[in-house]
Amino acid sequence: MDFSTFLSTPITWWQVLGAVLALLAGWIASRFARRGVIDLMGHLPTATPAATRFAARVAQYTLLLLGAGIALAILGANMQPVLAIVLVMAVVAVLVLRGVADNFAASVLIATRKPVTLGEDITVEGPDGEPLTGTVVELNSRAVVFVTPDGRTAHVPNGKLLAETLVNNSRHGGRRSEVQVRVERAGASLDDIIAALTDAAAAVDGVHPEPGAGVLLSAVSDARVTARVQFWHDTSNGLSVTSAVVAAITTGLAERGWAATVTSETVVPPLVPGDPV
Repeated sequence: MDFSTFLSTPITWWQVLGAVLALLAGWIASRFARRGVIDLMGHLPTATPAATRFAARVAQYTLLLLGAGIALAILGANMQPVLAIVLVMAVVAVLVLRGVADNFAASVLIATRKPVTLGEDITVEGPDGEPLTGTVVELNSRAVVFVTPDGRTAHVPNGKLLAETLVNNSRHGGRRSEVQVRVERAGASLDDIIAALTDAAAAVDGVHPEPGAGVLLSAVSDARVTARVQFWHDTSNGLSVTSAVVAAITTGLAERGWAATVTSETVVPPLVPGDPV
């Protein structure tokens, strides 16, 4: 084989020794780099075993190739073809791994800044543009995984989670919900109606005593009262507690002989006929 086009000068023993030392130094450095990356990734809770192995191999092979390149340069090799190949491979790697790198970098920010943690309830924009709510069950180097109340599992890429709007429903330890009530007064005083609504909501299991249940009046007339009953509860059981509050208020008002409509949905049209003119 003719090496005249690859080696620009004759090889001496000093060059061979230098090349061997360069290869040995590259091999030793690659081993230390691999262990260092593994130790560093071990401190990141979002780093999966697959991501750790991948990052360690990239660091190891990079230093091995660097040592080999230095050894060839010491031997007087023509490095232009090698550099061209390395540049092409680097460009391809950047294009292929760009999304992976973005999500991994975002996972590091999530692990350090902690906008979400395991067990928290979050709301993000879904694939159809509608809000998607669920409980976080996994944080990895690629995505945040959460389960919705209806049993669906959603994977949100880490980069997308940081780039778009994220609502953390659990960070303050509770969440406020409300129900809308329209009740016919039947001669009852406004204070009696407010007390009945507050007592019924506060007595429901799962409603936090602090802050206590409250009533906001929307409309008051001689015939009826329209109000919103607000209460606090744990984030994980919002639907069940709200349903229990609706049932408790309906039962409490019926026991007093007051006709009423109670709903947890925001309703624009009147729930009862309008006041007589």
